[in-house]
Amino acid sequence: MAVFGMASAVAGFIKVRYLIDKAVIDNMVFRMHYRITSAILFLCCILVTANNLIGDPISCINDSAIPGHVLNTYCWVTYTFTLPNSDSKTVAHPGLGNDYEQDKRIHSYYQWVPFMLFFQGVLFYTPHWIWKNWEEGKVRMISDGMRGTAANIADDRNSRQNRLVQYLMDTLHMHNAYSFGYFFCEVLNFINVVGNIFFLDTFLGGAFLTYGTDVVRFSNKNQEDRTDPMIEVFPRVTKCTFHKYGASGTIQKHDALCVLALNILNEKIFIFLWFWFIILAVVSGLVLVYSAAMIFMPRTRETILKRRFRFGTPKGVEALVRKTQIGDFLLLHLLGQNMSLRVFGEVLDELSRRLHLGSNAPSAPSTLEMAPIYPDIGKFPKETET
Repeated sequence: MAVFGMASAVAGFIKVRYLIDKAVIDNMVFRMHYRITSAILFLCCILVTANNLIGDPISCINDSAIPGHVLNTYCWVTYTFTLPNSDSKTVAHPGLGNDYEQDKRIHSYYQWVPFMLFFQGVLFYTPHWIWKNWEEGKVRMISDGMRGTAANIADDRNSRQNRLVQYLMDTLHMHNAYSFGYFFCEVLNFINVVGNIFFLDTFLGGAFLTYGTDVVRFSNKNQEDRTDPMIEVFPRVTKCTFHKYGASGTIQKHDALCVLALNILNEKIFIFLWFWFIILAVVSGLVLVYSAAMIFMPRTRETILKRRFRFGTPKGVEALVRKTQIGDFLLLHLLGQNMSLRVFGEVLDELSRRLHLGSNAPSAPSTLEMAPIYPDIGKFPKETET
C-alpha cells in the first residue's frame, strides 16, 4: 500500500488542469517532458525501491562458508559479474561458468539505478522550472477572465479584452527577451533528452544505444539460435567472488551465485525508456524545426494565424505579422492556446484595427467596438514605424 501511496503523489505531474484555473504557457511536447517523462521516471524510481514487489534485490548462495547476509551485502555494495564468452548451452545459466582466463562483464550499476532515475526526473523538470520563473505568470495575468468558462460573461469579457489589447499595444516589440527564454528552454528539452540517451548508454556500459533494436531483432530470430539481449544487459543470475583469510593465513576464494531479482524490473523499465526517449527526441527535434521556421520565416506565422486560429484576411494577416516581432507573436500564440477561437479572434481583430491594418470583417463593427466601455478609437495616435 505504501507503493500506491507514493505513486499517487506522482500523479500530480500528469493530472489534467483546466484552463479556468491554470494558464497554458507551453506546448504539448514541452509538457511531455516535465509532466509525463518526469512522472514516469519518478514512478520507476519508486518501483525499483519497493522491495515488497520482488523481495530482496539480491540473494547469493555459496558453500555455507560465508553467512548469507554478509555475502548478500558484500556482493550488493561491490559488484557481480558474468562471463560473456561462456557457452550458454553448457552452463546452468547464461553468463556463468569457469572464470579462469576469461573476460568478465562487471555489473555494478544496480545499486545506482534509483538515484539515476530520480536524477533524470529532475533533469526533465528543470527546463519547465526555468521557463516558469522566466515567464513570471504573464500569460495568466493578462488572460485572466478570458480562459475557459470565465469568458462567458459578455460585459466583463469585453472590458478585459479591451485592457488586453491596450496592453499589447503599449508593450509592442518588448517581448523578444520573453520569447528568447521560451525557445531557449525548448532547446534545453531537446539537449536534455538526447543527453539522457547517451548518459544511460554510459551508465549501462555502452549497451543502451542499441538496446531497443537488439530486443526487436531478438524477437525475430529462431528460438534455438537467439540470446536474449535483456539478459545480457540485465542478467538475472550472476557470479560474485568473496576473498577472506583462512586458518593459516592463506587467502581463500569463495565463489558465489547471486540472483538479481531487481533486474526483472530493470529490463522492462529500460526497454520502455529506450522507446520513449527515441520518440521524445524525434518530436522534440520536430518542434525545434517548427520554432525555427516560426522565427526565421514570417510566412509560417501567417499560416499559423490563418489555419490554426482561423483569423484574418490574407492582407490583414500579412500586415499584422509584418508589424509585430517574434516576441509579440509568441505571446499572441500562447494567448491563443488559452482562449476560445471566438474570443481570440476578437482580440486579434481589435489589435489589427488599432494598428490600422484593416479588420477581419471590414463591413461590420467588432464586438469590442459595440461594447459601451470601449473608448473611441480616434483618440489614439496613429502608429508610425521607427
